Amino acid sequence: MVIMALDHVRDYFHIGANTADSLDIVNYNLPLYFTRWITHFCAPVFIFLSGTSIYLQSLRKTNSELGLFVIKRGLWLIFAECTIIAFAWTFNPYFTFIPFQVIWAIGISMVLLGTLLLIHTPYKVILLIGTVIVLGHNALDFIESAPDFKAGLFLNVLHAGPFTRYTIFGNHNLFVVYPFLAWTGLMFLGYCFGKLFEQNISSEQRIKQLKLGGSALLIAFVLLRFTNWYGDPFHWSSQATFIQSLLSFIKVSKYPPSLLFMLLTIGAAMIALSYLEPIKNKFTAIMTTFGKTSFFYYILHLYLIHLIAVAFYFIRGNTMAEIWNVGKNFPFLFVVPGQGENLLVVYMIWLAVIMALYPLCKWYNVYKTNHREKWWLSYL
Repeated sequence: MVIMALDHVRDYFHIGANTADSLDIVNYNLPLYFTRWITHFCAPVFIFLSGTSIYLQSLRKTNSELGLFVIKRGLWLIFAECTIIAFAWTFNPYFTFIPFQVIWAIGISMVLLGTLLLIHTPYKVILLIGTVIVLGHNALDFIESAPDFKAGLFLNVLHAGPFTRYTIFGNHNLFVVYPFLAWTGLMFLGYCFGKLFEQNISSEQRIKQLKLGGSALLIAFVLLRFTNWYGDPFHWSSQATFIQSLLSFIKVSKYPPSLLFMLLTIGAAMIALSYLEPIKNKFTAIMTTFGKTSFFYYILHLYLIHLIAVAFYFIRGNTMAEIWNVGKNFPFLFVVPGQGENLLVVYMIWLAVIMALYPLCKWYNVYKTNHREKWWLSYL
């Protein structure tokens, strides 16, 4: 959650965020490249562990109770994405752009997983469905890459259309950033991953399994990536220098998340988790606070970052009159492509945002803990 905020600060403040590819392997800037690249881990790990969290809830709820709760929470997240979060991203009171991003992907995945739980789908069937989706969804790349292929709305929302724009009605546009199919498969596997956290599994056993599993995924990533045969729509290639070749090798598709993207991010995350689990200190306590208040934090951090961007917009000498001229084709109001700060300022703003939000998240975590009887808290 904390690293995710770095990418969103970069979106609003870095001078090249909306005009250049931060993962450019020819005219590369290593600090900028890895600032963007490291944040690729946020969405897959969060969605994967969201599935794990649902499994842990299944240990104390019936399938019917859990299924209904997960469906309702998923629908709430979709609604929040289209309203509260869409406004946070754009600051457009007319909702000209409604982005379908990570919260939408989590929401629709929860609805589908909750439906399976509601009809008492066996654990092994959920595991099978998740595995087939994650391993097999890149087969659609061969169809979608055909010169005469044209995807409709459903297929674009499902898999084919990251960053496609659809007019819903009038001047209201749906902006598909996260097609959901692969993310749903990842959540299903995260749900099945929850077995590793049952009480009958000791910490030592779990750490061993995390290291073995993570290593296996990373080895699979390296071997499959070398072949350029399957698993990512964009092939890597040898470049003029070793560094550029390495950057090409690890530049895998996030929109939608390719099999190779998921092998790399989840494999590395499992190994990281194996080393982080035994560590308990003040720093991990602070990070846990953000984790326990993740949706509350997510909403606040978007509004805070965008409000700071508004201040920078006027400090740079821009006027209210210019807002709508830029906003005709660019979804984030008070952000002008080509204007911005260097990477050092981006990091300084990021740290300031995290420090400002921690006391609020700490307060909310205590409030939520002391008011478990309030049903609505489980949705925030």
